[in-house]
Amino acid sequence: MAKARPLGGRLISIPILVFAPLAVICGLLILRRLVFGIGSVTDLNGGYPWGLWIGFDLLVGTGLACGGWALAWTVYIFNKGKYHPLVRPALLASLFGYTLGGLSITIDMGRYWHLPYFFLPGQFNTSSVLFETAACMTVYIGVVTLEFAPVILGYFGLKKWFDKVNKIMFFLVALGALLPMMHQSSMGSLMIVAGHKLHPVWQSYEMLPVFSLFTAFIMGFSIVIFEGSLVKAGLAGKAPDERHLFTRLARIAAVLIGLFVLLRFGELYYNNKLHYIMQGDFYSVMFWLEVGILSLPTFTLFFGRKFYDSRWLFVSALCMIGGSALWRLNYSIVMFEPGMGYDYFPSAEELLISIGFISIEICAYIFIVRLFPVLPVFKEVQEENNIQHGVKA
Repeated sequence: MAKARPLGGRLISIPILVFAPLAVICGLLILRRLVFGIGSVTDLNGGYPWGLWIGFDLLVGTGLACGGWALAWTVYIFNKGKYHPLVRPALLASLFGYTLGGLSITIDMGRYWHLPYFFLPGQFNTSSVLFETAACMTVYIGVVTLEFAPVILGYFGLKKWFDKVNKIMFFLVALGALLPMMHQSSMGSLMIVAGHKLHPVWQSYEMLPVFSLFTAFIMGFSIVIFEGSLVKAGLAGKAPDERHLFTRLARIAAVLIGLFVLLRFGELYYNNKLHYIMQGDFYSVMFWLEVGILSLPTFTLFFGRKFYDSRWLFVSALCMIGGSALWRLNYSIVMFEPGMGYDYFPSAEELLISIGFISIEICAYIFIVRLFPVLPVFKEVQEENNIQHGVKA
């Protein structure tokens, strides 16, 4: 099996110089929000109690952070060990995505100083879907941290702690496979309470949790392909050729997409809502845009002839991410209509904070893969990969 090693190289590179200033701006705006209140940086109002930070940073962000969870099912539950080289990068991305998603919840709370009450047993609101989501996310961040800990402990030679973590790894993997299923489905349940305020095409009292879970799996597999493609492009000859793994993951995601689209049409038919998607208005256009973007990888990977083409894999991953993200944004923000004349569009500060979160993740990811053994990127790894696939050096 390929061994991961630190990428090395300069810590201060062009991507860092581009994204670090955006991360600093994000930090300053968060400080402003904490000092002067949430109204100083957002356009939220009584009709829209949450906006971009929940719809994008949390719902889309944690969906994109499901790579580690999706691979945990693939590698450890279904025993597909050939995908193991992809686990460490996926876990790292999951750790960042969920941590920043938790931060977005914190800054979205009006009275953030009441946050400690969430951790007091006497204050638990066990009837709330939000409580279940927050509790599972909090525990899962700790689980992913421990799952990734052997990378750091092994690098620093802390064998005693390395062995202790490895002894409980089976429990951590099992817990890590379970928890996202709970909070990702609950994220779909959040909008059930919106009732008629959510457009009928997206409102489903029976299927919203299932749809949310499907998109989490789809985004999890697609982000592994997306990040892997970028790493391979950035490292040129140093990166092992993992197209065969990405193609298999893309086909798994394509099957899930097919089931997701089938269930969506089935739900619309069962509840007599098909006429909504035939009206040619904004809502029907957005529905067909979702379905079209998501369906493109299915046709490409099953009916096309470019199964192993890196560019098509990258485009397919983008379509999976884009279609799933659009569905999540639609059901959480775009198709929500509170009435009473309320309107919402993210302020410049909200947009900069969301962009800053992405910038923080990119900078931190670059630093860690350069300093710690996360990526299998060296020449001997490429030679090992060639030998496994019968390719001459």
